[in-house]
Amino acid sequence: MSEPLVLGIETSCDETGVGIVRGNNLLADEVASSVSEHARFGGVVPEVASRAHLESIIPTIERACQNAGVKLADVDALAVTAGPGLAGALLVGVASAKALAVGLNKPIYGVNHLAAHVCVDQLEHGYLTQPSVALLVSGGHSSLLLVPDVSGEITPLGQTIDDAAGEAFDKVARVLGLPFPGGPYIDAAAQEGNPLAIDFPRGLTMPKDMLKHRFDVSFSGLKTAVARWVELETQKGNAIMVNDVAASFQEAVVDVLLRKAIDACLTNQVGTLVIGGGVAANSRLRKVAQERCAEHKIELRIPRPDLCTDNGAMVAALGSELMRKGRLPSNIDFGTDSSMDIRKVSQG
Repeated sequence: MSEPLVLGIETSCDETGVGIVRGNNLLADEVASSVSEHARFGGVVPEVASRAHLESIIPTIERACQNAGVKLADVDALAVTAGPGLAGALLVGVASAKALAVGLNKPIYGVNHLAAHVCVDQLEHGYLTQPSVALLVSGGHSSLLLVPDVSGEITPLGQTIDDAAGEAFDKVARVLGLPFPGGPYIDAAAQEGNPLAIDFPRGLTMPKDMLKHRFDVSFSGLKTAVARWVELETQKGNAIMVNDVAASFQEAVVDVLLRKAIDACLTNQVGTLVIGGGVAANSRLRKVAQERCAEHKIELRIPRPDLCTDNGAMVAALGSELMRKGRLPSNIDFGTDSSMDIRKVSQG
């Protein structure tokens, strides 16, 4: 008997994503992004994102089915991001998925966006080692998680206490005059710069921080340090070497994230580290993660860059895993939760 065919819908922020999987086999992954509509504001505008989802959701579903070579009637189950995310954006995806579930008489799973970011790695590298440690880094989230079972048992170890990593990239890019979203532009500039040019601070890494914030991260102070450095150099009449600033800032972020992640693996005696979220596409993070994991004999799993950013494939992957583990589908009246706790993998 073939594995179930699952269609996943992701609308938590500014990407309308629809993915179709059979087991761990990815058949289609279609994304319609509204990022260009937010660029002039320097960040995501919730109302703009919601309207963009409304315009994109049906065409994106149609493209996914066409590319997968399936009809909606062939789908065995629906999965959709129920949270966390922007409230209005989540509603578009959930309403669409519920309509399909009712119309097709299929089960539906309202899933956790963060758990989906962990589970998407299964589409590329097979079933997760149990337990694993997951480092999730994106524009809205920076989290360290202990994952005994991605379908139902996830324990938070640490998180950002202020700015998320991706948010810090966006803010520093603005200081340096780089476009939004800042991550790809800082990554590109950093490749031409010296990561040791400026010794920017590493937040929450001092011995005194280890008692209360051992696995937490903080990037607000780093962002401020970059802004002050640029301001002082400008006041002195010095040219701002954007590439060096970008490289030094990026090195500080990567260093902190991986110090915490490796420590979490060693402390919890876990031999596998999974990295996900949009910032996981950063080339420096991927390179240093490989080096440090190899040094400590930790298996590193990072999905390819297009699976790190928000997409429907990750939602479909988690829906497929929930079915494989025999988890019950959600009730059709489940709600969205813009601050959905990671310990809740799916809605009841």
